[in-house]
Amino acid sequence: MSRHDIRLKRAYAPASADDGIRLLVDRMWPRGVSKQNIKTQAWLKDIAPSTELRQWFGHVPERWEEFRKRYARELDANPDAVAELRQWLKHGRVTLVYSARDTEHNQAVALRDYLLCVDAVLPPLKKGD
Repeated sequence: MSRHDIRLKRAYAPASADDGIRLLVDRMWPRGVSKQNIKTQAWLKDIAPSTELRQWFGHVPERWEEFRKRYARELDANPDAVAELRQWLKHGRVTLVYSARDTEHNQAVALRDYLLCVDAVLPPLKKGD
């Protein structure tokens, strides 16, 4: 069982009180959404998939499993961005905000799964770390 409460929400859905900390995890700002309306605490664009990987994936469901593997390798190679996101997890519920239409095959889903997997093998986060 995970030690963290990580939720997912589209950038176009209204923010709610039970979202907790809202973090935008897209490399590009969502079209048509103002900074006032998105209500995020941070924009973590460095944790998003590379432009090359995002363009290759193109939200083609048949590429999903390979996308997840490639994105995990990018995350493994980007420990500073992962550590920054893990710091937010110490404060309670986190909602990863994304703009993709497909709610099952997108980088936020892959990122959440990656974090939960990393969470299972790393020591627990402490508030002062």
